[in-house]
Amino acid sequence: MITWALETFIAGVQERGRIGRDDVRLLQRDILPNGVENRDEADMLVALDRAIPSKDASWSAFAIQTVVDFVVWTSRPTGRIDRETAEWLVASLGCGTGPTDVALAIAFEAVRESDGADELLVAFVMRSTAGRRAAMEVGLARAA
Repeated sequence: MITWALETFIAGVQERGRIGRDDVRLLQRDILPNGVENRDEADMLVALDRAIPSKDASWSAFAIQTVVDFVVWTSRPTGRIDRETAEWLVASLGCGTGPTDVALAIAFEAVRESDGADELLVAFVMRSTAGRRAAMEVGLARAA
């Protein structure tokens, strides 16, 4: 469940098609001052990253750290990413079409920061990273 304040924020940035520096500050200070408190809120940040085409540079750092903190330090078991959490996170970040750059960074940082992550999440990071690398190599070969 998400709060009315977060719902209102989402509607506003969707209407504008942009997340600005002031929007990120508003999220940090007023809407999510204690970070993400449940999966629905985390899902909304991931969905916003995918849906909003124009985002201030501060958005990435905020979204990555906020979701990682929730996954690794707020969710149980603390410090570890179990199978059930990994399944939810992979589904949320991948969204059926593959992760955005921010979503991939969330997965990578969650694995890096945790004391242990389920192999499903580790495989997701490895597949996504390999896929990005291969696409980049193809793009570079075409440009040459």
